[in-house]
Amino acid sequence: MRQIPVPDVQEQGENEGVDVCISSWPRVAPDALPAVAKATGNYLNAQLVKVEALTNGYAEGIALDSQGYVSEGSGENLFLVMKGELLTTPLHNSILAGITRASVLQLASELGYRVREMVVPRELLYVADEVFFTGTAVEVTPITSVDRITVGAGEVGPVTKAIQQAFFGIVRGDVPDRHGWLTKVTRAAAPARA
Repeated sequence: MRQIPVPDVQEQGENEGVDVCISSWPRVAPDALPAVAKATGNYLNAQLVKVEALTNGYAEGIALDSQGYVSEGSGENLFLVMKGELLTTPLHNSILAGITRASVLQLASELGYRVREMVVPRELLYVADEVFFTGTAVEVTPITSVDRITVGAGEVGPVTKAIQQAFFGIVRGDVPDRHGWLTKVTRAAAPARA
């Protein structure tokens, strides 16, 4: 079996951004399976998107919904920046209501950015100023190209960078967690030996 090189989305992505493609695999339609459910069956669809992207030399794939509009990555939500405004797909476009997505929506609003949930046609990915993923594993990961078309200047954009700084500031403990998002976990003491 041929070995597929696997780009490390999280390690490479945070600082440099990643190259992605539009998958030929559409996201599961909401009338076929509950796309908003974090259910085992939905992961097969996501893995088809991911494997196709890796096979073709991309770090990740973006699935379109059953109507041909932008849905999400294989395991990430998606944001676009157009003229300083953030756009993201609504839940009815077969996306998972991600926790990191919700955090970014809140942080972007606090940073003064206008945020709109809207149906996103595929072609907006090619003309956006910035595009980035959000998710538990990828956190806030810039996208530098879609289908080999450079996004913006081909580097981490200023809006994405501002959102990354606000997000990482909280999750890394550099700034107070004013939202109550973090749960302190203390290390248990080792049991006494007899």
